[in-house]
Amino acid sequence: MNWLYLGLAALSGAAMALQGTFNAALGKVIGIWQSTLVVHVIGVLTVSLIILALGIGWQTSKLQEVPWYAYLGGIMNVVIIYAVVRTIPQIGVGNATTAIIVAQILTALIIDNIGAFGMKQCDFQIRDILGVLLLAVGARILLME
Repeated sequence: MNWLYLGLAALSGAAMALQGTFNAALGKVIGIWQSTLVVHVIGVLTVSLIILALGIGWQTSKLQEVPWYAYLGGIMNVVIIYAVVRTIPQIGVGNATTAIIVAQILTALIIDNIGAFGMKQCDFQIRDILGVLLLAVGARILLME
């Protein structure tokens, strides 16, 4: 296992919990849809500055080579931010993040199992089922009031 990429993935997870918290705080003040727009505008500005700073340029001609479903990521960003901003103030960061992780793992395993969207196909193993069951039990424990 490559520890650098595992660490980067862990950093992403921590950033997601922080992002949800920040987005929920923003949404409480300016509104859910308005905060979703502000977050995306800030994201566009940030990525634009990174592209400029690194001098990596932009090749618009390659946009035609992208499969249509790959563009759905932009729509998924809106769904994710909206859902996080809507749920965190109602059920808390821990509960929302638990639900997010459980759904994310289940969806990822399905994508891996069928090799959807051009991803490498990985057969479903008994340990995957056990892992999901343990994750579900852990989620239930975390969500108990």
